[in-house]
Amino acid sequence: MNGVYIHIPFCKSKCPYCDFHSQRCNDDLKAQYTLALIDEIKTLRRTKAFLPNGFSEVDTLYIGGGTPSVLKGEELEAIIAAAKSSFNIADGAEITVECNPSSPIEELIPTFLKCGVNRISLGMQSAVDEERRALGRSADRQRVKYVIDLLKSNGISNISLDIMLGIPDQTKESLHSTLDFIKECNIQHVSAYILKIEEGTFFHTHSDRFNFPDEDECCELYEYCCEYLESIGFNHYEISNFALPGYESKHNTKYWTLESYLGIGPAAHSFVNGKRFYFNRDTLAFINGEKAQLDCEGGDEKEYIMLRLRLKEGLSLSELSRLYSPKACEKIIKKAPLLQKHGLVSFDGETLSLTTKGALLSNSIIAELI
Repeated sequence: MNGVYIHIPFCKSKCPYCDFHSQRCNDDLKAQYTLALIDEIKTLRRTKAFLPNGFSEVDTLYIGGGTPSVLKGEELEAIIAAAKSSFNIADGAEITVECNPSSPIEELIPTFLKCGVNRISLGMQSAVDEERRALGRSADRQRVKYVIDLLKSNGISNISLDIMLGIPDQTKESLHSTLDFIKECNIQHVSAYILKIEEGTFFHTHSDRFNFPDEDECCELYEYCCEYLESIGFNHYEISNFALPGYESKHNTKYWTLESYLGIGPAAHSFVNGKRFYFNRDTLAFINGEKAQLDCEGGDEKEYIMLRLRLKEGLSLSELSRLYSPKACEKIIKKAPLLQKHGLVSFDGETLSLTTKGALLSNSIIAELI
């Protein structure tokens, strides 16, 4: 089965940490973009060079951003309807929409229900109001709780919360408050990201104004987050993702298991037929019909190793050998014992997986192995 990602490049305002392709907009620009997006969904004219056999058999649809919840209900409905009419979307498909709790979710719920949206990803970042304000998030803890309860009362109970680690002035105690909030709200899925100060963001330009936790403190926050969530029943199924049993993100899992997915919209990336391609980070260019660009070939053994080690289930050497060659395992077998001695990996001779400590050094460990 395949996945479809649709990018909405608009936000009410730009958060100080955000490096994603997003911008403020007016109603006219949103309307123009919606029309261009629907045209591409229906015709695939900008991506057809990479899709000789079309694109069907879809079981996940993910609308991300930016902030999709800045669109009007009728715009979201038209986008989802176009996707349903253009792709062979399976019954019971996972349909996710990213939302900001400060958006008028009350007005969008009828659209969600009409279109079969069954999963909402909320950008909470923190349940501590002071930390949320530092991140440029306007909704307070009470508003986040209200939105969660509202979604559940309308039958949308598969809710994911984004949280951030390494927020200015964040402590283990304040993180504990956020994690208690997750437990209190009976959330099914959590994505926890360590804040990275990206070049060109407000945080990067004005870093001297903020008291960011240092690297060691961020590591402690990550380890504490993992420990807490696992203690209340969450499966730490990917380096930054946690889910109650059965609530793992089906769409995002495609990225880590090299399943095919098609991304539509500026800055959206795709992996289909062993090729990676993308749209430029330019909303007006997309509106004006700019085609997707080839990135590179994908799915080689190095990429397979890198992505599998992001997952808790880890890397199966027998599967690696079957898909690529026995030689692909030799370096891993040689390097694994030392990494295991330092508590960075678990290795039983067949399966290699990162420990929580190892996840913090995942880039270095993966580079060592490949």
